[in-house]
Amino acid sequence: MGGGTWLFSEPQVQTRRLVDLAGLGWSPITVNDDGVELAATCTLEQASALSARLPTVRPQWLAAPLFRQCASALLASFKILHTATVGGNVCLSFPAGAMISLAAALAGEVVIWRADGDDYRMPITEFVTGDSTNALASGEVLRSVRLPAAALTGRTAYRKLAPSSRGRSGVVVIGRVDSAGEFTLSITAATVRPFVFQLAAADVDAVRRAHEGIPDDAWTRDPHGDPDWRRAMSLLLAEQIVAELR
Repeated sequence: MGGGTWLFSEPQVQTRRLVDLAGLGWSPITVNDDGVELAATCTLEQASALSARLPTVRPQWLAAPLFRQCASALLASFKILHTATVGGNVCLSFPAGAMISLAAALAGEVVIWRADGDDYRMPITEFVTGDSTNALASGEVLRSVRLPAAALTGRTAYRKLAPSSRGRSGVVVIGRVDSAGEFTLSITAATVRPFVFQLAAADVDAVRRAHEGIPDDAWTRDPHGDPDWRRAMSLLLAEQIVAELR
């Protein structure tokens, strides 16, 4: 467990033993020329603070605002943000996972420790497989989330919709344009797993074609928004992002 904010929010009758990862003493955030590494035990509050820190230490990383934007998309009190962790948010694999949105938009990879002492990496888009499901195997531990410098240098645009002004995210759409003009669009919360499209440029027609490729059964169905609404709104927000980043 990381912060335990979800774990202790409801009965866990089948749980026999807990291992507190906070006792391992991992550095919450590592910033170097390769990018940013967020430890699984990094709190959402610490991750959010990078939006203020990075413009000073890495002014070329134009995507810095996304850290606060994504963290604030989470329906949570300041107490939860102070305790909840990046690893917990990713491993719960809820459609509205704030750190899943961040990692998907910034070409994030998860670093996973195996029980035999080996480790491996996996793109966040492959790690999250559905609503509350992921590729983490029994005995494995999510160690960190890595965000490459190449993605952090891109210009970004962020959009979120929820049934209420402070409600759980129903749709999160993020666009990123790199130095070569290539466009990356990520859709989360509206879908049961992250969908990321890499296009030659920020072009509305290309975005519409990519959006049409999302399967009907991939749209999230819960009290925070009907699938048809999520489909329509995600496209509308994607079109707004194209206009902003073009």
